Amino acid sequence: MIEQRVSAVVGRELRALLRVETRGYAAAFHAIAEFEDGATAFVKAGAEEVTSGFLRDELRFYESVRAPFMPELLGYDDGDPPLLVIEDLSGARWPPPWDGAAIAAVRETLAAVAATPPPEWVPPITDEHDWLLGGWGDVEREPEPFLGLGLGSAAWLDGALPALRAAAERAPIAGDALLHLDVRSDNLCLTPRGAVLVDWNFVHSGNPDLDVAGWLSSLHLEGGPLPEQVLPGAGEFAAALAGYFLSRAGLAPPPTAPRVRQIQLAQGEVALAWACRELGLEWDP
Repeated sequence: MIEQRVSAVVGRELRALLRVETRGYAAAFHAIAEFEDGATAFVKAGAEEVTSGFLRDELRFYESVRAPFMPELLGYDDGDPPLLVIEDLSGARWPPPWDGAAIAAVRETLAAVAATPPPEWVPPITDEHDWLLGGWGDVEREPEPFLGLGLGSAAWLDGALPALRAAAERAPIAGDALLHLDVRSDNLCLTPRGAVLVDWNFVHSGNPDLDVAGWLSSLHLEGGPLPEQVLPGAGEFAAALAGYFLSRAGLAPPPTAPRVRQIQLAQGEVALAWACRELGLEWDP
């Protein structure tokens, strides 16, 4: 029973375990634990093989790093399914809405993340070069899923694809900084100690601007500034992100994340507009 495992790893008598829905896209188990002493905690457990693998990756990071920009670790169990018990942040402010102070807080936290030495086992993002930067190459090989999104004609794609692909594939992702690699409003909240990031299962090392760039499409969708107002001169990152999102948005959704294609389409459209502005490409969907 999950209830017994939560009580065991935290060392407190459990009063209730209340299942909650989050704004994330993976179908994992999430709950708020209420203990007899009045304390609360957030509980995550794997739901199947994919989410269990993500959670084991996250557990490894929590074992390696403790910092104000991440939730406090209260307990974990790497059994089947794996279980993570962390600080309850449900009372924090979870954007949107966004304002200048909230954006600045996230920028400060991303700078603190980048300044934290990655554990030795964290892989470099260059290992994921094709996965991250190869989206437009995938579109070139199989254009139908992209064209089915209605974001551009075949003629437009033929004209714009060489520049988009070239820019994406030369995006400067290499570096030594710790990267969260999934910065979105459903993965961050604002607390008295600053912005706190959750969901640490994608950690890599690389160029810290990649974490900033990866956040900006969702930020703009939620009423924030244009991406280039936060990170100017980043057309290569914009092209890479647009290719990443839009090469996937027209595919069937994975069973473990049935809503992910919708957000990929929305973020991809913002990233494509950003890339076209930076690269001087005409685009009128």
